[in-house]
Amino acid sequence: MRTLVLLGLVGLAAQLVDGSLGMAYGVTSSTLLLAIGTSPAAASATVHLAEIGTTLASGVSHWRFGNIDWKLIGRIGLPGAIGAFAGATVLSNLSTEVAGPIMSLILFGLGVYLLVRFTAFGFSRDSLGKPLRHRFLWPLGLVAGFFDATGGGGWGPVGTPALLASGRMEPRKVIGSMGAAEFLVTLAASIGFLVGLGTAGVDFAWVAALLVGGVIAAPVAAWLVRHVPPRVLGSLVGGLIVITNARTLLRSDWIGASAPAAALAYAVIALAWAGAVARSVREHRKERAEEEADESQHEEPVPEQA
Repeated sequence: MRTLVLLGLVGLAAQLVDGSLGMAYGVTSSTLLLAIGTSPAAASATVHLAEIGTTLASGVSHWRFGNIDWKLIGRIGLPGAIGAFAGATVLSNLSTEVAGPIMSLILFGLGVYLLVRFTAFGFSRDSLGKPLRHRFLWPLGLVAGFFDATGGGGWGPVGTPALLASGRMEPRKVIGSMGAAEFLVTLAASIGFLVGLGTAGVDFAWVAALLVGGVIAAPVAAWLVRHVPPRVLGSLVGGLIVITNARTLLRSDWIGASAPAAALAYAVIALAWAGAVARSVREHRKERAEEEADESQHEEPVPEQA
């Protein structure tokens, strides 16, 4: 029962992050499932089955708050679904000994990407309104969908920053549209896992716990996307994913680090993480101060009364 409650809280927290940043539900949830000993394929299958419900709830919530571009959903969701089915098929046919370190390596890389992306750059808000081309969206969807299935998450970390970096859509529309399109990706990945694995290793009570937590958080996250400081949240989540998957990699046969070497690696990662979060907080405060200064300069002076 304690495990189910924990998974429900993880699903809730992961959906709050995902709905606010447009990424990290799958990466966060898969990282926890791997840490408690679930096989890579079963972890990804569990998360994707739960995400069928959470992405649907997230999409509806973002639609209600006006955060969706319906044209983008079809143009990136279809190639994403194709990539996700292919990724699920590949992961289902890898042995646990091979898949475990590979999945942790992918998650570690996504965590580093999140940490660097949000710490150093934040969100880009320039050059809005230009059209996005198929030759950009189709390869992006395929790659993001493939990594989402093989890494237990990756649709948001790969796709959302790329769309934000293009500078052609409002951040809230990118996050809402990617969240809604993820329903197609999740459905395709789940079908791929069920074809490749059946229900072996999938605990449906765990699926339900993640689902309930995510569905509860979805409308809150859709509201938070207008208010949460994504720079700070992205740095926090990225560091957590890095340090958790570093533990798996250091213990793997690939590295086989000794206890002192592992402790040193954890210390270095923790210090880098703390520095990244501190910088994100500092930059966020700086950006807020600049925005407030700009607003005060543009305010019309109130005429004096005689």
